[in-house]
Amino acid sequence: MGVTKSDLFSETQNDLALAAKAFSHPARIAIIQYLLKSNSCINGDLVQELGLAQATISQHLRELKDIGVIQGSIEGTRVNYCINPQRWEEIKGQFNKLFDQFDLPDPKNCC
Repeated sequence: MGVTKSDLFSETQNDLALAAKAFSHPARIAIIQYLLKSNSCINGDLVQELGLAQATISQHLRELKDIGVIQGSIEGTRVNYCINPQRWEEIKGQFNKLFDQFDLPDPKNCC
């Protein structure tokens, strides 16, 4: 397995790449969309909503939690998850800044 040379890139570039990697699975996108739609903390709803096994959902939740885009709180034997608003705005800002760098070219001047 090759060594990544993340030290060659800025902290922002590395952070954005980690967020993009976490968003790269459709199940994670579905989880995020469900959390955004419900606009509240959820717990066991994801198994029924997505039709995936609990273990699979737990893995995807861990990936999203690792980058901080979701947060969880423990209530008894259940863990409730919701969007972490501060991290969401940070990632949103990073992606917007990246996308805003592109000026739509004149079609006559594009390769």
